[in-house]
Amino acid sequence: MEDKPRNLRSMLTEAKDASELMLDLAYASVYFGDPDMAEEVDELEDQMNDLVHDMRAVCILAVRNPREADAMASVLQVISAIERIANAAAGIARIVTHRLGIPRELVADLSEAEEVAHRVLVREGSHMAHRPLAALELPVATGMRIMAIRRGREWIIDDIRGDQVVQPGDVLFCEGSPAGITRLRELAGASAWAPALVPDGAVLTDLDRAVDTLVEMKNISEAAVGLAYSALVLGDRSLALEVRHLEDRLDEMKDRLEVWVLRAGAADIDPSPLRGLLALSQATEDIGDQAQQMVWLIEHDEEIHPILGLALGESDEVVLRIPVAPGSDADGAKLSELELHIEPGFQILAIQRDGRYRYQPRRYVQLQAGDTLIVSGPDEGRALIAERLGWRFTLDEETGEHALLPLDRVG
Repeated sequence: MEDKPRNLRSMLTEAKDASELMLDLAYASVYFGDPDMAEEVDELEDQMNDLVHDMRAVCILAVRNPREADAMASVLQVISAIERIANAAAGIARIVTHRLGIPRELVADLSEAEEVAHRVLVREGSHMAHRPLAALELPVATGMRIMAIRRGREWIIDDIRGDQVVQPGDVLFCEGSPAGITRLRELAGASAWAPALVPDGAVLTDLDRAVDTLVEMKNISEAAVGLAYSALVLGDRSLALEVRHLEDRLDEMKDRLEVWVLRAGAADIDPSPLRGLLALSQATEDIGDQAQQMVWLIEHDEEIHPILGLALGESDEVVLRIPVAPGSDADGAKLSELELHIEPGFQILAIQRDGRYRYQPRRYVQLQAGDTLIVSGPDEGRALIAERLGWRFTLDEETGEHALLPLDRVG
């Protein structure tokens, strides 16, 4: 992360990317029981605090009249939400650094997630050392993509390009299918890794319910944040309402989880790991609350400063709304067959069908013509994902905006 970004737009972009990275690393530190990864989150939190202070100072200096104050208030509200998401990530990481404990059942359930984050050190003499990222083709070779690189004390987050050469000693932070971790570590020259397992017969009924609920809460909170950013970029009220519904679900699930944890604590088991469950549920609910705070601006027709759409739309990942065209590769295909998370590296935040949203759809979901996908991914991949869905991006010469045209209408 840069010490002093040059303007508010770049600072907002950096803060969004950093907060999302912190969340990924925090959950991964719990999954792997990795204090080093948790300490990476603490280091990022210190830098985030400085960045938030600088952003607020710039906002104050930029206001010259009451009209500008109204619009800038929306920026300050989003800054506050991003800061609290980062704080929640730091709280999750402290479960590991403070050794609050976490049930092995939760760790095993996380290993069944469709995507996890992983941290790996690149060693001298490995396949990755001294090679550009484009030549490694990690999304294809491992099903994992690089979120960030730490080189000494320097963080590379929003400037990861194909010509970036991986150096021995680099720490790569990747996200993708758990099945790709073994191959990723082989390429980096790292030691072997095995996922956590739960001993047979170790799961108690109420603890099992609590763990399953918490895994779902994690997925819902991440979906809520992704949809909140999408709502701000696209100015979409229906997405904002969906975020509110998800936040309400998180509140209900947290209430149920607390009851199950207390019941489990009354059984003949060590209560120490249950502290981590309660801390994790609180942090997860906080994340959902901040997603709802961001879309509150859209729900209440508040004036939204245009810099938010520019900054969030030009962050490390772009947010797109693309329909499925009849006869396209996606029409009738399952998500597992399309493998959009590998090539072009896009995550599907939600599918809109018949006026309703399905958030973070599973790989077995079958798409159909007329579905609208809300996706996030690398800017350079937008043309390819549009093509997979039956469209081609074109640039409007008058407005400078991108538009979609059916493939059969483009020569």
